[in-house]
Amino acid sequence: MLTDPPVIPPVSLSHPRPLARRWRALRQVWREAPLSVIGGIGFLLFILLALVGPLLTPYDPIAQSFEERLQTATLKHPFGTDNFGRDILSRVIYGARNMLALTGSATLLAVGIGLLLGLVIGYAGGLIDELAMRIFDSLLALPAFLLALLLLGSLGASRTTVLIATVILYVPIVTRVVRSVVLDVKTRAYVEAAEVQGESRGYILFHEILPAVMPALAVEGSLRFSYAIFLVASLGFLGLGVARPEPDWGLMVNEARDWYVLAPWIMFYPAAAIVVLVVSINLMTDGLRRLLQYSGSTP
Repeated sequence: MLTDPPVIPPVSLSHPRPLARRWRALRQVWREAPLSVIGGIGFLLFILLALVGPLLTPYDPIAQSFEERLQTATLKHPFGTDNFGRDILSRVIYGARNMLALTGSATLLAVGIGLLLGLVIGYAGGLIDELAMRIFDSLLALPAFLLALLLLGSLGASRTTVLIATVILYVPIVTRVVRSVVLDVKTRAYVEAAEVQGESRGYILFHEILPAVMPALAVEGSLRFSYAIFLVASLGFLGLGVARPEPDWGLMVNEARDWYVLAPWIMFYPAAAIVVLVVSINLMTDGLRRLLQYSGSTP
């Protein structure tokens, strides 16, 4: 006796919706690395603090009050005051704005320039690749902090020169990362198919190769951001960043050296802000790498 064949349900070849896939990836990151999510939340809190914090602080960060010098934490001054009677909480909040604005701008510029150079150099190859890499290798051979001091000594110490020095330091590193991905991606079948079809180099670079570069670029950009914070804070400690009396975390730590025994809170809060921000970014970077991996965005 013949029977009808079993009905096989059609197999859906469509990919899950990007939003649902990313949500599942985020839950996977939370299960495997909850500290990464906490780091991301901490970083967002610093961003929020830099944006709206200055609007909520009741004190001018550079206003001095010799009657309130070296006060411990009180309701009026939750973080206490420094040797000039300035409110430390207000200075830390305004310092967050200065730090994130400077390091964020430097990181964006370095990542943008490094992305363009890495795409062009990696895809062109040949003599252009060799010459560019030798120049970048010579820059990377010098210690980053020493090179920054040489640049600041030549250009003069200011916020603008700190920005320029940070960009010059990190462009070669970002370029090398992007170039390494481009060298791998440009030999893949879909890129070769676009070349056979006669697509322009601009189309191939920005429509075929760039999407594969973005995950590695996002992780590298987060790492450069954390390194930039340490670099700018170190330069500020040496008095080569924001000029007095503007609030700067590195400069605040330097100014507190003569008072850390009598009033340790003057040094503790700006130093803690640097540490917490850098740790938050590093944890967030690990979570970002996992998120891109689980969501299928890695090349």
